[in-house]
Amino acid sequence: MASSTSTQKLLFLLLSYLAVFQTAFAGDPDITSDFIVPSNVTQIDGSFFTFTGMRALVGAPPPAAFKVLKATMAEFPALNGQSVSYAVLQFPSGSTNRPHTHPRSAELLLVVDGGLQVGFVDTTNKLYTQTLQTGDMFLFPKGLVHFQYNPDANKPALAFSAFGSANAGTVSLPNTLFTTGIDDTVLAKSFKTDVATIQALKAGLAPKP
Repeated sequence: MASSTSTQKLLFLLLSYLAVFQTAFAGDPDITSDFIVPSNVTQIDGSFFTFTGMRALVGAPPPAAFKVLKATMAEFPALNGQSVSYAVLQFPSGSTNRPHTHPRSAELLLVVDGGLQVGFVDTTNKLYTQTLQTGDMFLFPKGLVHFQYNPDANKPALAFSAFGSANAGTVSLPNTLFTTGIDDTVLAKSFKTDVATIQALKAGLAPKP
């Protein structure tokens, strides 16, 4: 009996250790150097640590549709291993950033012009919403479904988002569900509707020619 109890304790400790181990490595891995140099780069100077992609915002008219400008490790290789990235979100009047998730990072959003309605849904399906004004910040926890919407019929909105990962990733729910080839019958049963409705949703999300 004592041997069985000892085995159970050992198994519990092992499972606990694995859980902590997985949690510790859930984000970007730590690096053992100051920064990571791409294999195709032979000389490093200040330009390697400079990103000029946001210059496109200066003096540009507001876009006609919602637009994101990203500074992740894909656009800015110096971010690799630094556990940080950035995005600028431009919202024309009445536009929305569709429900989506970032599987590898929380998002900290700062509204710098205009206002936004924002929200996220936790793992108990509880919705948390807020109306933000210029200067307000809002946190979207890691991996949770969230959205942003500009309800103003006359004024665009602008927001900055910071991420705790060089590659936070984005999973768009509408695109993931309706443009990736999931069978229409599966979707119709899942949403308690008919195939014709699912096909109409897919047609609405299809890229414009």
